Amino acid sequence: MERRSGKVATELRARRAPGERSRGRILEQAARLVTVEGLEGLSIGRLAEASGMPKSSVYVLFGSKEELQLATIEAARASFVREVVSPAMRAGRPGRDRLAALCEGFLSYVQRRVFPGGCFFVATAAELGARPGRVHDLVATYQREWRDLLERTAREAAQAGELAPGIDPAQLAFELSAILTGTNIVAVLHDDDTAIDHARQAVAARLAA
Repeated sequence: MERRSGKVATELRARRAPGERSRGRILEQAARLVTVEGLEGLSIGRLAEASGMPKSSVYVLFGSKEELQLATIEAARASFVREVVSPAMRAGRPGRDRLAALCEGFLSYVQRRVFPGGCFFVATAAELGARPGRVHDLVATYQREWRDLLERTAREAAQAGELAPGIDPAQLAFELSAILTGTNIVAVLHDDDTAIDHARQAVAARLAA
């Protein structure tokens, strides 16, 4: 009985795997589209057109435009964690080293154009503004997570005596976030990565202050 149950579970996973892979691929395509065309422009029909999949297949995977948008935000967050946050957590010890690694990870993420429109969350935050709803709230939640991570890491640096006396960790985190966000906008808008070099100098100077 146990062997049969295990076999059934294996067969179910095997049947789900192609659908999960299709969903993953289509969400990667969706996130790339959003950074260029916006969340509002993302629909089941548009994604079917861009991915070459039948519209009915995309509908089966997501069901509605809002569910597609929410799933795309989750996929973009997973990409950001994989590309920016996790490497910084592994590379630097808590404090100033990790704060520098987080900033460098973000700048590299933009420079490598992981998404063609730069950081997914900078692009979508500008688009959504004060528009209410589940999509807005999810983007705002993940934006807040990033700011909180910068501030928490800055506080660790202050507690370790790695910041100059009088530097407020919350203010430092705010300034670093503003540098990173502004750099993304300039680098993508003008297709000019010299902005990223300037940002690296600004971050280094701010952390050395």
